[in-house]
Amino acid sequence: MIARLVPTPTPARAAAILREAFGSLPGPFVFRLWDGTEVRFGAGAPVGTAVIKSPETFVRLLRDPSPGHFAEAYVGSAIDLEGDLFAMMHVANAVEEMRLSAWQKARLLLSMWRR
Repeated sequence: MIARLVPTPTPARAAAILREAFGSLPGPFVFRLWDGTEVRFGAGAPVGTAVIKSPETFVRLLRDPSPGHFAEAYVGSAIDLEGDLFAMMHVANAVEEMRLSAWQKARLLLSMWRR
């Protein structure tokens, strides 16, 4: 059997990666994973929720967490956005300003092998 180059992350591992990668997001905002696991940022009621429908979508977005890739995933129905889209714009702006170095991306992708 040939091993995959990038493993399928468990929901718990994906949640830990989201917390590390998006920990600076202005809250309140939620990511909901394919199994229903919610990763919350900020205090209070969330302005919106990004529903990531599959581990494969999670990996694609982690490789390049740009607004363009989130938009492509949304248009392609790989993610859903729940809530007031206008209220979520400050989150989208923060994602656009995020910069993960090649080292950070590699480290986060490699961390998917941890259980």
